[in-house]
Amino acid sequence: MENLILIVHIISSLAVIGLVLIQHGKGADAGAAFGGGNSGSVFGVQGSSNFLTRATSISVTIFFCTSISLAFIAGNKHQISVPLGSVVENSELVKKDTQGVPDKSSVSQDIPN
Repeated sequence: MENLILIVHIISSLAVIGLVLIQHGKGADAGAAFGGGNSGSVFGVQGSSNFLTRATSISVTIFFCTSISLAFIAGNKHQISVPLGSVVENSELVKKDTQGVPDKSSVSQDIPN
């Protein structure tokens, strides 16, 4: 399931990048009005902006949904469930091993006050 979401996430991110690069800005029509080139395209003057804007918004929505789901999956993957009995046993072993060892965090007597 995680691999499928990751594939959809990568495809949607590439689609967002491509769609944003294809679109022209709001100021591009002003340059065309002064003879800077042809402002028409395959979809017509207004049709391309509506199609590209809608396709971009759909791709961004899919990208955000897959981002949230991947973050949720990654968060659940790192939760470790340890039985309480093993924690108690391990803490008792640590107590037995460190009873005869002097505390290393104590202040040395060589340093004058």
